[in-house]
Amino acid sequence: MIISEDGLALIKMFEGFRPMPYICPGGFPTVGVGHLIRQGEDFTQGITEAEGEDLLRKDVEQFERAVVRLTPRQLDQSQFDALVSFTFNLGVGAYQRSTLRQCVIAGHDDLVPDQFMRWTRAGGMVRLGLVRRRKAEVSLYTREEDHAQAA
Repeated sequence: MIISEDGLALIKMFEGFRPMPYICPGGFPTVGVGHLIRQGEDFTQGITEAEGEDLLRKDVEQFERAVVRLTPRQLDQSQFDALVSFTFNLGVGAYQRSTLRQCVIAGHDDLVPDQFMRWTRAGGMVRLGLVRRRKAEVSLYTREEDHAQAA
């Protein structure tokens, strides 16, 4: 599976676009739409939105692969998109170790919304931006029209 335009839009909405390098709340050098700058990459001149979009599409591939690998059950597109957004934001390890993942694998979709909402803290404090993001991911994960099409 690959993320849909809806899934990418969700990530872009919450990550935002920054043309110049900055230090993200996690303390990492970042540019564009949440692209973590790797050793040897130079973005001191900044990037365009199109370059940011290209970086995002390349970056998201590793999270798509991780969700597929770590979730041995059939997901509909909206469920997949929500999980890729979550994993992009928190990392593969967080998803792999999460009770959220256990609920998804077990098919306990009724428990999934509460599990998303457990991930709203950064630096020990509840962050409004993370609350909003998790609510948006829940809304996407539970979107009924995708479930009906997958059935």
